[in-house]
Amino acid sequence: MLRTTLAGLRAHKLRLLLTAVAITLGVGFIAGTFVLTDSMDSGVQQTFARGADKVDYAVRPSATASEDIPAALVGRIRSLPGVKDVHGQVKGDAALVGRDGKTVGDMQTVGLSVPDGRLLRYDLDKGRVPRGSGEAVLDSRTAGRQHFSVGDAVSVLDSKGAAHRFTVVGLVDFGIDQDASMRGAVGFDPATAALMTGEKGVEEIDVIGSDRAAIAAAAGPKYEVYTGKRLGETLAKAAGADTKIIRTGLLIFGLVAMLVSALVIYNTFTILIAQRMREMALLRCVGATRRQVFGGVVAESAVVGLVGSVTGLLVGLGLGAGAMALFNALGANMPTAGVALTPRTVVVGLLVGIVVTVLSALLPARAATRVAPVAALRSDLEPGGGRFRLGWVRSVLTAVFAVGGLGAAFLGAVVMEKGESSMFMVAGAGGLMFLAVVTVMPALVRPLGRVAGAIPARLGGVPGRLAVENARRSPHRTATTTIALTIGVGLMSLFAVVGASAKVSSEHQLQQQFPVDFQVNNELNSESRPIPRALAEGLGKRPEFERVIEKKEKETGVAAPGASLGAEASQATVGMVSGDALGTVLKPEFTSGSAAALKPGTAVVGDLFAKDRGLATGATVQVRTPRGPVPVKIVGIYGGDLPLPDVLVPDTDFARHFGSPGPNAIYVKVKDGVSAASARTVVQDAARPYPTVKVASAAEIKEEFTDAIDMMLMIFGGLLGLAIIIALFGIANTLTLSVVERTRESALLRALGLTRRQLRRMLSVEALVMAVIGAFTGVVLGVGFGWAATGSMDDDAVFAVPYLQIVGFIALAAVAGVLAAVLPARRAAKASIVESLSV
Repeated sequence: MLRTTLAGLRAHKLRLLLTAVAITLGVGFIAGTFVLTDSMDSGVQQTFARGADKVDYAVRPSATASEDIPAALVGRIRSLPGVKDVHGQVKGDAALVGRDGKTVGDMQTVGLSVPDGRLLRYDLDKGRVPRGSGEAVLDSRTAGRQHFSVGDAVSVLDSKGAAHRFTVVGLVDFGIDQDASMRGAVGFDPATAALMTGEKGVEEIDVIGSDRAAIAAAAGPKYEVYTGKRLGETLAKAAGADTKIIRTGLLIFGLVAMLVSALVIYNTFTILIAQRMREMALLRCVGATRRQVFGGVVAESAVVGLVGSVTGLLVGLGLGAGAMALFNALGANMPTAGVALTPRTVVVGLLVGIVVTVLSALLPARAATRVAPVAALRSDLEPGGGRFRLGWVRSVLTAVFAVGGLGAAFLGAVVMEKGESSMFMVAGAGGLMFLAVVTVMPALVRPLGRVAGAIPARLGGVPGRLAVENARRSPHRTATTTIALTIGVGLMSLFAVVGASAKVSSEHQLQQQFPVDFQVNNELNSESRPIPRALAEGLGKRPEFERVIEKKEKETGVAAPGASLGAEASQATVGMVSGDALGTVLKPEFTSGSAAALKPGTAVVGDLFAKDRGLATGATVQVRTPRGPVPVKIVGIYGGDLPLPDVLVPDTDFARHFGSPGPNAIYVKVKDGVSAASARTVVQDAARPYPTVKVASAAEIKEEFTDAIDMMLMIFGGLLGLAIIIALFGIANTLTLSVVERTRESALLRALGLTRRQLRRMLSVEALVMAVIGAFTGVVLGVGFGWAATGSMDDDAVFAVPYLQIVGFIALAAVAGVLAAVLPARRAAKASIVESLSV
């Protein structure tokens, strides 16, 4: 029986190839995920190992320590016998000023010490290390973006905001330091780094020479001594945490691809068994038992799974390498040590591919055992179509899944408190509704096919009408083929709805609750370095502006009712907004109380702050101030994601408790009739003398948020696109096998006058109808659960449907379905009428 199965596979190579394509793509995605993340891990480990190899020992704070290492310890270790070199690693903030006179980036650049000699753990791309108080090195990518090079003079702000001039003597790859790599960095010699950052201690002490015991004795119990090898492993493990998140996220999409592949494989084997009914019957006639027939089909599926999995591993290797090259081309600068194909990846890829294929073929294999030997005598072996009846089992399952799904969706979107639990509830509801659709889909094929095929049947003539009937006459097969496409389009529609709703919600909240035209912020974001008061006063005098609102904040201790205001009191931001801005210009939605109740001695608080500390309107909290504890009564709790402090007090109270510092942020509302361009010029001109002060408009904030959502949707769309491609291969596979199955029928139609072009049109329209059925079902599910997901995230979320995108999904699915039918249609049109009638 095994030899018979293998011989059948050799005789039908095209059938083997088509069946293996879906599993190849699914395994390829999963293998590509492992190849990509393993290559990143390997590169990270080698990069950190290479840097740590230069260190014999490193002193770092223990896990329980909350402070940096005192600089005096560097001197004590330097004096130990056998120590050849020591470097106390200084790291803090040192804002680089760009060519436009403003500090670089959204966060200030990192300032750190760069040693000379063997303890230099970074890669010098150009030039040399800094020597002396007037020299600095720059992160290579930051220098490239700002068009700085070796020999240029740059300005850097110290910890007090004062500017210092340095000559750039080198460009350095700080990739071993994640923070510096992300924010950009400026390097100095150790003494200058301490002066610029204002740091009194060091983050780490690197040592060459001596021995571990002597260094540990000098360091004391608060600090841990690492060998160079262990240091490299520790740093690599910390850096590799990101790759675990990436791997988990990608594997979720890989599992979706495998689910779609399983549906395609199941449908393919169902068609193959139906086509080979006579072959199975003949095997039974010559003595094959049911067990042997079952084993033969399972063996065939295992071979298909093996072929598809091996091919998928090769595809995954290429995908992983290509993704790594693409990320680096886009500026990710990920460390790599070549493409990594580990034994784990090979084993997982083979296991997943073979197991999924065999499991998908079990039901068709079981159906093959039911073929009676007498079936070999039948002349018409084409499986019948006709109306599909659910039966009581399917009806009950459909009802249970649908009611459970709708109920869970209602609970998550409407009843439950918004947050993680409600989102999980909606996700579970989506799973139940998908099962309901899978169960009932065969019964929906005929009515949906009539709707989807109405226009093609009317415009396509006889071939169009035949195509629509072909799609409708085998409901179970069409349902299994289209449900794979339903998954991909459904998930894409879901993300599109959630993205559109997030955009509309943010715009609505911005317009309703925070209707200002410009925000002026200090990049340093420090209470000790607020925005100069002269800037706020100058803007307030300008005739172009209707309102100039100052926001001031202080981080201090706040104690809940009955708690002590000691060192253990929870930290919170206490602040104010100037004048009567709260309730007039800034309009947060109050869940209890109101802005009108804000009087001296009272405060309004954010809902998250109140929830975390169990506070309610009417409660009194103690606020730590320079003049001692002050009781404050809560008269309102507001919601919304607004840039307001945790505890908002009247401006007179804030001035009495904390003095009159400069504002932490300034909000500007432009008068009617003043153009946005001229108003922005005024604000920018006023802020130009202050390098750390940056101006953002409401339109820019909205655009930044929209761009982030669009980027997320593009990534998700690209990943889910693989599932749709697999589903389209399923349509092509079904049509190809259907062409073989309907060889006599197609020949008869040709003999009755159907031309080759009309035959190709018939098969193309059939694929079009199947694709539209799958896409339409997916869109309905996606939009429905997009509403539920939006409702589960936030009470203030606004539901929005991106109609053009939804129509685009259906149109693209229809076009892709027609393209999937090109090769099967050409094959059918080329067949000889006489030879086909003799089959």
